[in-house]
Amino acid sequence: MVANYARIAWRSAAVAAVVAVIAAALAAVLGGSKGLIGALLGVAVVALFFGISVIAVSRAARVSPQAMMVTAIVTYLVKILLLIIFVGQFQDTTAFSPKAFGLTALACILAYTGAQVVWSMRLKTPYVDLDR
Repeated sequence: MVANYARIAWRSAAVAAVVAVIAAALAAVLGGSKGLIGALLGVAVVALFFGISVIAVSRAARVSPQAMMVTAIVTYLVKILLLIIFVGQFQDTTAFSPKAFGLTALACILAYTGAQVVWSMRLKTPYVDLDR
């Protein structure tokens, strides 16, 4: 199960990276340097958040499927709270484009999550681990 999760996570990250490059380029063209900075911050936040989730969930998967699920839910809630705090602190900033930040982050999140769904279906990952 851990091997399948790692393969899905790497492939999903590759898809999200392609989307991140496209979004950053569009933000730079449409928003100038502030758009590029906002887009790069969005990519950095998403990469950091998903990286933390991958590490935490893969370690919990070694314990049990139940620990894996609890870890996924807790990291999700913590990430949402941190994102709310981040957006609240920087919503009126002029240092970067908050719109480029938000749209880039959203595009990367949707690409990563969508790729996880597609790769999970392609790899036919079972819902029940028969080895346990």
